[in-house]
Parts: sequence; C-alpha cells; structure tokens
Amino acid sequence: MTQGSESPTAGSRLHGRALVTGGTSGIGLSFARALASRGCDLVLVARDEARLAKTAEQLRWRYGVEVETIVADLSRRDAVGAVAARLADPVSPVEILVNNAGRGLHVPLLAEDPSEHEEALDLMVRAVLVLGGAAGRAMKARGHGVIVNVASVAGLIPMGGYSAIKSWVRTYSESLSLELDGTGVTVTALLPGWVRTEFHDRAGIRASSIPDALWLEADRVVEDCLADVEKGRVRSVPSRRFATLAFLAEHAPRPLVRRATAIIKGSRK
Repeated sequence: MTQGSESPTAGSRLHGRALVTGGTSGIGLSFARALASRGCDLVLVARDEARLAKTAEQLRWRYGVEVETIVADLSRRDAVGAVAARLADPVSPVEILVNNAGRGLHVPLLAEDPSEHEEALDLMVRAVLVLGGAAGRAMKARGHGVIVNVASVAGLIPMGGYSAIKSWVRTYSESLSLELDGTGVTVTALLPGWVRTEFHDRAGIRASSIPDALWLEADRVVEDCLADVEKGRVRSVPSRRFATLAFLAEHAPRPLVRRATAIIKGSRK
C-alpha cells in the first residue's frame, strides 16, 4: 500500500475505482481525498482542465492511487454521454459513483428568461439521472457497487428552483435504491446543510449572515456520509443539528416551514 493510503476494512463497501463529478473543489474534492485515503483509484470529472490536472497530480502524490481525469461540463448532453460511457466500461469498472457536480441557482421562478433554470436542470437533474442509470446498470450486472447523490437539506424547504432540484435528487435516490434493492448496489442521498466551500461565494450567499454554529466542514460531511454508506443507509444528513433541522422541515406545519424559509432567504445577496 502506498503513501497516505489505508487498506480497506474487511467487508467494506468502499473499494475499487470511484468516479467523482465536480471533484476538484468543495465536497467533491473531500470525497476524492477520503476515497483515495481508503485506497480507491479515482476518475475525476470537472470543467476546468488546468485545475483538474493539478488536483489529480496532488492526489496521486499524496495517496499513491491512480487518477484518471475527464474534462466535462455536465450541463452539456455530449459531455454527460462521455462520462456515462466511462461508467459503463466493463474493462475498467467503476465501483463507486459520487454525483456531486452542482451550482447555485437564485433566478426567480417568474424570470422571463428560463435559461439558467434549464442549465441547472441539465447539470443537477439530467446528468444525475443519466449517470446514475449508467452506473446502476453496470453495477447491477456485477452484483455490487455504491452510488452517492449529493442533494441538500434545502430540498426539504420551498426555496425556489435549487430546492426543487435537490428535492428531486432526494426522491430519485430513494426510488433508485428501491429499483436496485437486492442487487448488491446501494444508493445514498447526501443532504448536507451549510458547508464551508467555494459554493456559497459563487452562489452569492452572504456567509457572514449564517451563524457559525450552523457551518460544517466538508471533510466532516463526507466522513459522516461514507459511514452511512457503509451501513447501507439511503439518506445521510451529517451532524445532529442538521438531522434535527431536516426532521423539523419534513414534519413541522408547512406554514411554519414557509415562514422560516422566508427568513433564510434574507441570507442571500
């Protein structure tokens, strides 16, 4: 075993090659590091070719694993098709898929120009559907595999297009897990809360308006998620505070949830 990597625990679901979309920053990069530390070879997918190459080299050096790269904008159908073909490759199988690529979306639902909504749907719905299907079919044929789809606790509250998309990811993940039940393939939806990454700056969210107690570190979120994957859980909500908030979002009276959501919206620019 090479520098910085650990041999997988006996019986672990987390072994073999892992493909991570959006794997050069934030939660995706934390997934890449965590899986490489467990000895998993990687296939990283991202748009920025230079950053992708740099990240791959750092992971090879630190963990001694193989790292393939695919430059792809997953809001484009041809790019999604290329990644799906890689997932279906029987010669070099992918045992773990992390559907992580995403972006913020703060365009009003009443906007006359729906192009940003359409791009977000292509990236965070269509790509997840196509890649999850490609991975699921290949893994089902082999009788083992892991799919992690990054949703959000925002998908439990009515906060515009982004929430609607992440709600779809959560429901899709649960539905896919039912289709794959008994095949040896597990599906886990990750529902993180506020995580310290570049995401919020890019999305135009005022981080200073969010209480420090609500922030989580990406590495912690990923480790909690992978622990839930090992247990075969269909949903992972890292940290007790967000597990509690998720419970309230689903079970509290909807008028109260809508009122709380209106307050949260004030954190946006």
